[in-house]
Amino acid sequence: MTITNVAASARPAAVPFGEALRFWLKLGFISFGGPAGQIAIMHTELVERRRWISEKRFLHALNYCMLLPGPEAQQLATYIGWLMHRSWGGLVAGGLFVLPSLFILIGLSWVYVAFGSLPLVAGIFYGIKPAVTALVLHAAHRIGTRALKNHYLWAIAAGAFVAIFALDAPFPLIVLVAALIGHFGARRAPQVFVVGGGHGTAQKSHGAALIDDDTPTPPHAIFSRKRLYRVLVVGLGLWLLVMALLVGQFGVGSVLTQMAWFFTKAALLTFGGAYAVLPYVYQGAVEQHQWLSGAQMIDGLALGETTPGPLIMVVAFVAFVGGWAKQVFGPDALFLAGAAAACVVTFVTFLPSFVFIFAGGPFIESTHGNLKFTAPLTAITAAVVGVILNLALFFAYHVLWPQGFAGHFDWVSALIAIGAALALFRFKWGVMTLLAVCGAIGAALSLVG
Repeated sequence: MTITNVAASARPAAVPFGEALRFWLKLGFISFGGPAGQIAIMHTELVERRRWISEKRFLHALNYCMLLPGPEAQQLATYIGWLMHRSWGGLVAGGLFVLPSLFILIGLSWVYVAFGSLPLVAGIFYGIKPAVTALVLHAAHRIGTRALKNHYLWAIAAGAFVAIFALDAPFPLIVLVAALIGHFGARRAPQVFVVGGGHGTAQKSHGAALIDDDTPTPPHAIFSRKRLYRVLVVGLGLWLLVMALLVGQFGVGSVLTQMAWFFTKAALLTFGGAYAVLPYVYQGAVEQHQWLSGAQMIDGLALGETTPGPLIMVVAFVAFVGGWAKQVFGPDALFLAGAAAACVVTFVTFLPSFVFIFAGGPFIESTHGNLKFTAPLTAITAAVVGVILNLALFFAYHVLWPQGFAGHFDWVSALIAIGAALALFRFKWGVMTLLAVCGAIGAALSLVG
């Protein structure tokens, strides 16, 4: 069919809720490849193939989600589901984007903590850890090339790196300072904080869409103070209910309560994607609360990279390992403790994303392109580059000097890390291919060793 014929084709019929539900369930199991891959899958399925939403409306929704803290691909699914089928559509689309990954990660986390000491399993993770270090470094490069468009933004990134590396400044403070720099800096030098979008502006005709360029905004998506307050009350009420149950059942200082509070804060700091908030998770989960070790954190990131869904789902692994290690329900219910911790943390991590879409969508859309709103986010993204680079150094330290600087240097891990970096930067390997090859190398080394 030619482009002309496609453009002339009839607008698709209204999509029944059941059909949409089946698609969102399928998407939850095939959404590999990180946010870029997940957004590409949704574009292919929703814009080109099914024509549920037009190219322009899809990009408009994506640009909005990019302004919010949280996983933009999951929020985009929530947004489109909400636009099509009101709040239930958003809940189904966003929830099914996460739930398959949660169940898969609970199973993989159990295998990890129960059988991770077996030589073959340990060998696989031995090969994957250097690859994860290269992946984090590649993420810093990828975000940096997109965000650091002038030497002022480079200076913000460098300052953030020094703050967290040398001064051990907390991640929330770095975000706050960067936001203030963007806010006040845009008044004196607005051109510094005008960064072009990274998703392209080319418009292609894929035919008339169900939600087309000229389709009026449905009534439920028009800003209303009454609806805004209602959603805020429900969202805050759900969070308070969960926190009250945890405090009442286990106490303020319990592991589950502390996890819920910590990951609520983490959910509000995920500007720039999961890699941006990982340093904060590392500081809190590894260094402060000691729910898991630095090496286990690297293993969790590897598992997160190999499962569908948003990468921030690594928090489920962190929670599972922490709940298991701290024996939340006693020594005879370790799996239940880990699974409960993973579910609690997943709930508090993604609840804000739903609130942002349902309550803030219509309002924040009207501010898109407003420099007063976007300049702080531009500065935060620049700071995130320096923070991610620090995370890469943290991971490299744990991988290359597993017993600390006083111990031996692991030359084999160094060679795997260099090879992984070459595969990413030079040969453009995909994440799944890279992890599979490095895991196979680690397994082979364990067999011959």
